[in-house]
Amino acid sequence: MTTLDSADPIDHEALRSRYLAERDKRIRADGNDQYIEPTGTLSHLLDDPWVVPAERDPVDEEVTVAVIGAGFGGLVTGARLVEAGVTDVRLIDGAGDVGGAWYWNRYPGAMCDTAAMIYLPLLEETGYRPTQKYIPAPEIHAHAQRIARHYGLYERALLSTAVDSIDWDDAAGRWTIRTSRGDRIRARFVAMGTGPLHRPKLPGIAGIEEFNGHTFHTSRWDYAYTGGDPDGAPMDGLADKRVGIIGTGATAVQCIPHLARSAGSLHVFQRTPSSVDVRNNHEIDPDWFAGLETGWQKKWLTNFATLQTGGFTDEDLVEDGWTDISKRIRDRVVAEISAGAALTPETLKMAYELSDDEKMSEIRARVDTVVTDPVTAEALKPWYRQLCKRPCFHDDYLQAYNSPNTFLVETDGKGVERIDGTGVWVGGTHYDLDCIIFASGFEVGTELARRSGFETTGEGGRTLTQHWADGMRSLHGTHMHGFPNLFLIGMTQGANLISNITSNLTEAGTTIAAVIAHAGSTGARRVEVSAQAENDWVELVGGGGAGFLGNPDCTPGYYNNEGRPISRRQHLDAGGYPGGPVAFFELIDRWRSDGAFEGLQFTD
Repeated sequence: MTTLDSADPIDHEALRSRYLAERDKRIRADGNDQYIEPTGTLSHLLDDPWVVPAERDPVDEEVTVAVIGAGFGGLVTGARLVEAGVTDVRLIDGAGDVGGAWYWNRYPGAMCDTAAMIYLPLLEETGYRPTQKYIPAPEIHAHAQRIARHYGLYERALLSTAVDSIDWDDAAGRWTIRTSRGDRIRARFVAMGTGPLHRPKLPGIAGIEEFNGHTFHTSRWDYAYTGGDPDGAPMDGLADKRVGIIGTGATAVQCIPHLARSAGSLHVFQRTPSSVDVRNNHEIDPDWFAGLETGWQKKWLTNFATLQTGGFTDEDLVEDGWTDISKRIRDRVVAEISAGAALTPETLKMAYELSDDEKMSEIRARVDTVVTDPVTAEALKPWYRQLCKRPCFHDDYLQAYNSPNTFLVETDGKGVERIDGTGVWVGGTHYDLDCIIFASGFEVGTELARRSGFETTGEGGRTLTQHWADGMRSLHGTHMHGFPNLFLIGMTQGANLISNITSNLTEAGTTIAAVIAHAGSTGARRVEVSAQAENDWVELVGGGGAGFLGNPDCTPGYYNNEGRPISRRQHLDAGGYPGGPVAFFELIDRWRSDGAFEGLQFTD
C-alpha cells in the first residue's frame, strides 16, 4: 500500500493515539442514559415560551390523512399530498406553529450549518430565494410558514396540540388519534413526522434541581430574562449577570458569541470541544438566482449527496465543509489507484484517515491563529475525526474567547461535577452564577415513544415499541408490518444522509404521498408491507456492519451511541441503506415510479 511522502508533517500514529486517549477520557458506563428528561422542578423547560394556546372545543372528526408533526417532514408530506390531489390533510403538532426544530430554536445566532439552497425544501415550488448561503433561524422558520400557507396546510392544522395516543381500529380500518386537547380524530392514513429535534434533554448532573438562580434550555430561550430577540437585538438583561452555559455543541457554538457580547461574565463549561471550520457566508445574488433553470434544486441535491458521499461530479455546486472532506478522500483514492494501488477497503480506509488527519490538523491550527490565550486555544482543539460529532462552521465562535468577560472552563472530558444553589462545581472549584443555560440538545437515541410523547398501537394490540424491541423494523424506513396505513417520515433505514436531513424528509414525504394516492386511485382501503418484505429490508440494513458508527477513534456523541459498542439493535435504530444515500434515492425513485410498489399489499 502506498502512503504519503516523507514531506508529510503529520505524525499519524501519534495522532491516532491521542484520539484514543481523548476518547477514553469521555467514555461513560451510562452512555445515553447520562441524559435526563426535564421533570419535577425542571418540567417548565418543556413549556412553549412563544405561544399561549388559544382556547377551543375538542375536535371529533374523520379525515383522510393525519400528519403528526409540523416540521419540515410533516410539511413536505402535506405538500406532496396536496400536489397529488389529497387535500383532506390534518396537521397535528404540540408546538404553537409549524417549523419543528426551527419553531423551538430561537436562541441568538441560530442558523443551519447546511447551505440554504439544499436545506430549505420546496424552494422552486414556493418561488423563494434564500437571502444568504447560510440563513438565520427566523428565515428558516418563515420558510416553514411559507410552505404551510402555499399549500393551504394551516387551515386544517391543530397546533399547541400534543398527541396522547394512536390506536388502530381494525374493524373500521381507521387510526384513532387522541390528543391533549381532548380531540378524537379518526384517520384513514397516518404519517408520523415526529423527528428527534424537538424534545429537549438535560445532562444528568448531580444537584441540577438545586440551583436557585435562573435556568433555561437553548430550545426554550428566555428573552424575557436575557433581553433581545431572535433577530439579534442586544441582550441587555444580561449586562450585570454571571452566566454559565453547559455544552459546547452546534447550538452553543452559535449562541456563545452573542452571550460573550452581552453578559457581565460568561463561563463556558466544556466537556468536548466542537470541530469549528470557517463558514464564509455570503449573500445570494438575485440575478444569478433568477437565471437558474427549472429543476435546479433536484440537481443541487443530487450533486451535494454525490460529492458528500465520495462520488464524482463535474462541479461542486454547494462548495462547503461537508463536500470538502469528501472530495479530499475521493481525490486521494484516485491518486492511490493511479500509483498502482488496488481499490480495496484498505485503500479506502487509508484515504479517509489521511484526509481526515489533514483536515482536522488544519482546524486545530486555525484555533491558534484566532484565540490569543494559548491555554484556552489548546483546550478548544478537537482531538477526534471530523464526523465523530456534528461538524460546525462559524466565523465568530473562536473569537468570542478573546473577550475579557468570557472564560472557558475545561473539564478534561469529565463535564460538570455538580450543581448547587449558587453555581457550578468543576474539579473542586466553585463558579458563582446567576443564570445557567443548558445547551444539551434534544432526545436522540431513546425510544420513539419517549421522544414523541405517545405510543402507537397497531394490529392485535401490539405497540410499535414492542415491534421494535430488537431494533427498528421497516421497509425503506417508512412502512411497518402490523401497522397498516401508517407511515414514518424519517431517515433511518433509508438514505440516512445526516449532512442534509431535509433531503431525507423530502424523499420520504414524496414516497408517502405516492403510496396514498395509489391507494386512492385503486380503491384500496388498506396498505401494509408484507412480513417478508419487511424482514428482507431489515436483514439488508442490519447486515452492513456498524460502519462509521463503530469507529474506534470516535469521541462519544449522539452520532455513535455515546461511544458505547454498537449492537445490532442500535445499528438498526440508526443505520441506513448499505449502498449509501445516492443509491437509496435512486432506488426509492424507481420504486415509487414504476407503479408496482413492491413489498406493499393494497387490499380492499
